[in-house]
Amino acid sequence: MITLEMEQGSPAWLHARLGLPTASRFKDIITPAKGDKSKSYRTYLYELLAERLTGEPSESFTSEWMQRGNELEPRARDAYAFLHDVEVTQVGLMFNDAGTIGASPDGLIGTDGGLEIKCPKPSTLVRYMIEAKLPDIYKPQVQGNLWISGRQWWDFVAYHPSMELFIVRIQRDEEYIARMEEHVTAFADELETLYQRIKP
Repeated sequence: MITLEMEQGSPAWLHARLGLPTASRFKDIITPAKGDKSKSYRTYLYELLAERLTGEPSESFTSEWMQRGNELEPRARDAYAFLHDVEVTQVGLMFNDAGTIGASPDGLIGTDGGLEIKCPKPSTLVRYMIEAKLPDIYKPQVQGNLWISGRQWWDFVAYHPSMELFIVRIQRDEEYIARMEEHVTAFADELETLYQRIKP
């Protein structure tokens, strides 16, 4: 694993992940439920090819809730650290050994754990509380972080300043990770092959 120490969202961070598949978008490569190939596979592939060709990130839009999430994330991290009496270490990017697949964890805990933070609107957080499990849409991201980091568990945290902190601990799903590794590695290989074919 390769780790880069930099501020997430910074120009250096955006440049380092440009044109590479990352865990937050693994849902566009594999399905959350079974880890099969996603219908969004080729759309995401072309998106990353365009990033490589233009040298510009494709994800430039930030919604009101995305911006709010970015602003609240440090408070969520502090609340989690206080509640569990742990130190949460921040890193910029993690890559596989080949440097072709990445992940941006919201925090690392000790030598075995990690953190994924979401700051949803209240009604969404209520649904998370009632369902009391990792929302399906985030399974590829969380298991992807576990895969790239080699860690054993990941805490999914949903935060709203006026509500109770929601936390669910996720263990490694080795069968799912194996399917993920197969599909995401094939995706990265195809991405490189196509780029070599069409680059100027």
